Amino acid sequence: MPNATAAMALLRMRNAAFSAGGVEAGPVTLDVGPGEQTALVLSSAREAGIVALLAAGIVKATSGSVLIDEYDPRVQSVHCKRIAAFVPYEPLPLSSSDFARYIAYRAALWNVEPIYAQTVASLLLRKLDDVHEAFAYPLVGALIARPKLVVLDRPPPAYASRILAAVGKRALFSTHAGAAAARAFSPSAAAISAGGAR
Repeated sequence: MPNATAAMALLRMRNAAFSAGGVEAGPVTLDVGPGEQTALVLSSAREAGIVALLAAGIVKATSGSVLIDEYDPRVQSVHCKRIAAFVPYEPLPLSSSDFARYIAYRAALWNVEPIYAQTVASLLLRKLDDVHEAFAYPLVGALIARPKLVVLDRPPPAYASRILAAVGKRALFSTHAGAAAARAFSPSAAAISAGGAR
């Protein structure tokens, strides 16, 4: 278990599980505190994707609980979305000309000053200069909203050092379908296995 105390966890999952239409994920129990980097290894890519969506408050747990900075996504989803930023596994098909419009859209969505958003986006892109645009652009779009928690669905381990640098001191939770990829994103602690002790 990460060293976050229950009182200061930005992400608290307690036996959080999802089950619908033959698709199941979890249960997962963990805490992620401010500034912590936690990687979770799951049994499949599908389960990793669903658990990341649970952790970001996008998909609601069908059993157990998920709290994002003490807010319950089942009833306080707007608060959760302002705290947790989600970066999907699927690449975002944007060209560099589309990127400016994407950042303007994200700025309007999160009520971020457009000049600030463009400036931060430019600085973040420099930090991510060798990361493929398909992953860099959604990460930058997520970070301009100044989230406290960043949730990554199966991020590419080859880009781990650049992604961690861009995320900075924010809390980070990432899901993975393999232990080697998870270790790249949780350098200070061993990855947590959903099938083992949490």
